[in-house]
Amino acid sequence: MTRVKAILSSIAAAALLAGGISIFAVNASAITFKESNSQELKRKMPEGDGVLLSYHDAVKDAKKSVVNIFTQKTIKQSVQTNPFLNDPFFREFFGRDFGNIVPKDRVERSLGSGVIVSSDGYIITNNHVVANADTVMVSLAEEKKEYKAKVVGTDPKTDLAVIKIEAKNLSPIAFADSAKVKEGDVVFAIGNPFGVGETITHGIVSALNKSGIGINEYENFIQTDAPINPGNSGGALIDSRGGLVGINTAIISPTGQNNGIGFAIPANMVKKIAKTLIEKGKIERGFIGVSMRDMDAQARKFYGRDKGTIVMDVVKNSPAEKGGVKRGDLIIGANGNEIVDSSDLKNIVGSLEPGSELKLSIQRDKKIETVSVKIEKSDSIVIKSGQLELLEGMAVGNITDEIRKKTGIPTSVKGVVVMNVKDGSLASRLGFIEGDVIVQIENKEINSLDDAKDALKAIGSLEGHRVFVNRRGTIYMMIASEN
Repeated sequence: MTRVKAILSSIAAAALLAGGISIFAVNASAITFKESNSQELKRKMPEGDGVLLSYHDAVKDAKKSVVNIFTQKTIKQSVQTNPFLNDPFFREFFGRDFGNIVPKDRVERSLGSGVIVSSDGYIITNNHVVANADTVMVSLAEEKKEYKAKVVGTDPKTDLAVIKIEAKNLSPIAFADSAKVKEGDVVFAIGNPFGVGETITHGIVSALNKSGIGINEYENFIQTDAPINPGNSGGALIDSRGGLVGINTAIISPTGQNNGIGFAIPANMVKKIAKTLIEKGKIERGFIGVSMRDMDAQARKFYGRDKGTIVMDVVKNSPAEKGGVKRGDLIIGANGNEIVDSSDLKNIVGSLEPGSELKLSIQRDKKIETVSVKIEKSDSIVIKSGQLELLEGMAVGNITDEIRKKTGIPTSVKGVVVMNVKDGSLASRLGFIEGDVIVQIENKEINSLDDAKDALKAIGSLEGHRVFVNRRGTIYMMIASEN
């Protein structure tokens, strides 16, 4: 298979994101994470005259676990020809070497943060921090020495990655139970914003279980107003005890700098993904084969419930069909967890490995039933009616009013929306994610699926061509090149 490299360049910054990653071989091993005190938590205000309110004791140990990450990658510069280069007059006037300049490769550098999770050098960070990097360097909080890191594994769909340095006796972070985090809890963001070095900022938990943001495919963010800026990505969000509650991953801002809306991946999700990456080197996800829609006022009245997700379609011969799921079923529970909307079910399915059993609680004909579904590995994407496989492993479709409502795509944005991306596919390696809106292919603007079909027919294949993507208001240019 042709090896493909993706170059993801942001034209207007709105969230801290990038693309795929080069993976170095590392021996897999089991890991046990250090846990913070798990007793029932108590919250109180400071009391007494002359009491200095300080969180120094809470952050002093946690900050030792946060590292600075520096990456670099080489961007190949293409030779641009010009008819004047071979003109004898210009060669005579400017010299015989005129036009013989060999373009130099450009080195692109970026920075981020990471969190130590084991004493022998395993570090969690964001996938986009180390995406496509040729070199990943790590500096510890209390050392001037730099370590070269190896990439153990990545999971672009949650924007998490694990790297490792050869070091001993490091200070691993203590994981808190992110399921116990509450709105209003005091939190601290530790990282390396703007490359100024280790910095601690302070805020509260603004919201929980945030999904549908369009940053990652699997979303269940903790939202915070603790200042997060470029370079904080991959750093720690800790509570007032110093326990890790999340990994800082993105912000929403028209300028690309802190605007009081930051997102962190919950520690419980981080722990599960990191453990799998360390022990297996990759994430294998399954599917059940249903399409869903969230409840609206009319549906809530019909079903007599405020929560759940409605099955709109069941793929033929899929695990869902084999398990007895039918169109029109209202899924209200999965493996004992309440299903509020489609994101809840998607995250639960995404957390299960192929071969796992999923027990679904459904409402059908005003009766509650339980069906058992066996998760299967998704070997190929399912191209439904009205969709197009624009690239290997990626299906796109027209933007409907329902999709705009669900994903928040403004009516002013035209194009085709990415409906499905297969794990490990060419599209996945290039960095495409579900919810991306393709607005232009080469010089042809895309307003509909027909435009995309015409563009594909004209060029034959997307490989080697430019694709412009609108991702939550930010325009990215994706180039598939043979290297």
